Amino acid sequence: MESRGFPPVATRDARVLILGTLPGPESLRQQQYYALPRNAFWRIMGDLFGAGPGESYPRRLKILKQNRVALWDVCAAAYREGALDAAIRGESVVTNDFAAFFRSHPRIQLVCFNGQTAAELYRTRVLPGLPESLQRMRREILPSTSPAHAAMSYERKLEQWKVVRRESGRSAGATRAS
Repeated sequence: MESRGFPPVATRDARVLILGTLPGPESLRQQQYYALPRNAFWRIMGDLFGAGPGESYPRRLKILKQNRVALWDVCAAAYREGALDAAIRGESVVTNDFAAFFRSHPRIQLVCFNGQTAAELYRTRVLPGLPESLQRMRREILPSTSPAHAAMSYERKLEQWKVVRRESGRSAGATRAS
């Protein structure tokens, strides 16, 4: 089944871009990033910025934008059976237009990947087509928030994800949106 991604969530002053691979079936059904309740993404965003699962989806997105965090996926479209990234058919991958995105969001300083698959797709499918200056942009591979990546504790994941808050330029006391 072909899956199509969502538009980016970003403001022009975004400093950190978080990239997943492609929305899973529940996210597509709800038309929301990380809609599967067992995915730890929004719990982590709650601990970092106050954008937790108890907030409405529009409010969570607003909080991320206010904290200069952008959200998108590497894939604009791909064929995948089920929700696992390992099921993405490589020959079907169409990547998003990152050159245009970075032109529109010139303050991005760090690209964070929600797991290894997003990082590998970006490295092999996106980087070669970017200008050299963008190829040198700092990148961090973070532990996947997917429930399929249960080998790492939530606390260890959260600790590694704290780089997003540090690099967004917001202090811990100024992260919650009003």
